[in-house]
Amino acid sequence: MKIPSVLALSLATSLLFSSATWAADEAKPNTPNPALAVTLTTPQNAKWATQITASGTLAPWQEAVIASEISGLRITEVLVDVGDQVKKGQELVKLSQAAVLADVAQKQASLAEARANAERARRLKTTGALPAQQIDQYLTGEAVAQAALEAQQIRLNQTRIVAPDSGVIASRAATLGAVVQTGTELFRMVRQNKLEWKAEIAGSDVSQIQAGQSAELKLPSDETVTGEVRMIAPTLDPNTRNAIVYVSLPTDSPAKAGMFASGVIRTGSSQALTVPQAAVILRDGNHYVFTLGAENRVNQRLVKTGRTLQGQTEITDGLDATAQVVASGGGFLNDGDTVQVVTGAKP
Repeated sequence: MKIPSVLALSLATSLLFSSATWAADEAKPNTPNPALAVTLTTPQNAKWATQITASGTLAPWQEAVIASEISGLRITEVLVDVGDQVKKGQELVKLSQAAVLADVAQKQASLAEARANAERARRLKTTGALPAQQIDQYLTGEAVAQAALEAQQIRLNQTRIVAPDSGVIASRAATLGAVVQTGTELFRMVRQNKLEWKAEIAGSDVSQIQAGQSAELKLPSDETVTGEVRMIAPTLDPNTRNAIVYVSLPTDSPAKAGMFASGVIRTGSSQALTVPQAAVILRDGNHYVFTLGAENRVNQRLVKTGRTLQGQTEITDGLDATAQVVASGGGFLNDGDTVQVVTGAKP
C-alpha cells in the first residue's frame, strides 16, 4: 500500500520546516525595548500659603425691614422697586395724607383756643379774678393741645416712608392702592449693599482663623472674589460640629445674595517640597513619582501629596530634596525601565 509512504513523506517535510524556522529564530539578535527619552527635575523648596477649604452661601451683611409706622392709610405712590440703589432718607412710598391733614388742622385750632385761654389766665393771675385751680387748668390745656398737635405732625411725617440707611432694595411688598397697617412690611433692603460669605469650616480648624485674614471664593459663574474675615461664629453647629466664618465681600463684586460658593481662607504660609504636577502619577488610588537610579533605570516611589498650586504639587512624604525625578511621561514607565535622559533638564 502507498499510504504509509505518503505519511512518511509528509512527516519528514514538517520536521524539515520546523527545523528551519527554529534556526531562523535562533539567528535573530535579542533587541531590547527602546529607552524612553525623559527630562529630569529636582524637588524645589517653596514658601506656600496655608489655607483652609470652605464652602457656604452668600447673604446680606445686614437686612433692614422697611415697614409702615401708621395704620389705615392708603398707598398713593411707590417710588422704588427691587434692585434700586437708595440713599438714607430717600422717600420710598407715599401714603394718603388727607385724613392726617384734617387732624392736624383740628389740633391747630384746639391749640389756638388753648393758647388764648392760657394767655387770659396769665393776665388775670395777679388780679385774683380767677381761682388758681382754673388758671392751672388753662395752662395745662395749652400744653396738652401743643402735644396733640406735635403728635399729629409726627403722623403726617409718617405718611412719607423713607429709607433708614443706604443700600439696595432686595424685595418689595408695597402695592399701589393697598391700605397699610402698623408694622406692614413694604420693603426689605440690603444695608449699604454689603454681602458676606458664610463659609463653613471644620470645628478643628477654628483655631487657625482670625479676623482680617484674606479669603478667596469662586462664584457659580467661575468669577473669583476676594474678601476678608470679619468674625467667627462663637458656637459650632451641634449636628455637624462645623463653624461659620463670616467673610466680608467688596460692594462692587459680582456676588449676589443666595449664591453658593466654595473657596479658601488663607491662614499664613509654610515651606513645601514641590515637583511639577505632571511628575506625579496616580495608579490604583496611590500617587507615585519615578526617580533615576543606577544604569539609567527608574525607580517607582510611593509618595504622599499635599497642596497643588500653579502646576506644582507638594510632596509631604516619600521623597527627599536630592532625588532626580522624571518631570513628565511617567505614565508610560514601569519600575526598573531604562530611560534616556535628555540634556537641558528642567530644574
